[in-house]
Amino acid sequence: MNPNPFSDTITFLVQPSLTTAIFWVLLVASAAIAVYVYRTIPGQRSVENVGDWAIRLLIGCMWWQQSLWKLPPDYTGLAYWMGQMGKHAAIPLQAYFVNQIVLPHLHLFAPVVYAAEVLTAVSLILGLFVRVWALIGAAQILNLWLGLYSAPGEWPWTYVFLFVLMLVFALHRYGRCLGLDAIIVGRTISQPNDARLSRALAVVT
Repeated sequence: MNPNPFSDTITFLVQPSLTTAIFWVLLVASAAIAVYVYRTIPGQRSVENVGDWAIRLLIGCMWWQQSLWKLPPDYTGLAYWMGQMGKHAAIPLQAYFVNQIVLPHLHLFAPVVYAAEVLTAVSLILGLFVRVWALIGAAQILNLWLGLYSAPGEWPWTYVFLFVLMLVFALHRYGRCLGLDAIIVGRTISQPNDARLSRALAVVT
């Protein structure tokens, strides 16, 4: 029987591991935040906001799932794909950087790559500082697009679509749709703080 998205999803959700437990905590927290924001902030009560929350949550789950094949301490799979980037990068300078700097010092770069993906996932799932982390996610995807542009079996438009989607999250402030960013912004408006803090929150949310 061929794999299908329904059985794969069930298997993923019931796999006994620490990462599964953390993922469930994030899912429950995302739902709880959405319900709280919906009930306490009248301006959040719309079909559009519910839809935006669901889309943000789904893409956050994608980021989380894709971080699992590069778990510490071995970061399995990351070295292989870095090697592919070194062979197939669209820009020679990127290939040189991967081959001469990243791969020989993978133990230094791997934790950074892993942390960036996990934090992007958590940001999208919880709706926390989505604007800044969506831009960081877009930068990661841009790196993959250029690095794997001519890799066998890769479809470059996949990365273009993901890149555009992350930009949409940033430009339209998806964290303010039933996310923690909506709570932060609401409290900033109701209880004005330092002007510099308000400007900083406007940038990251």
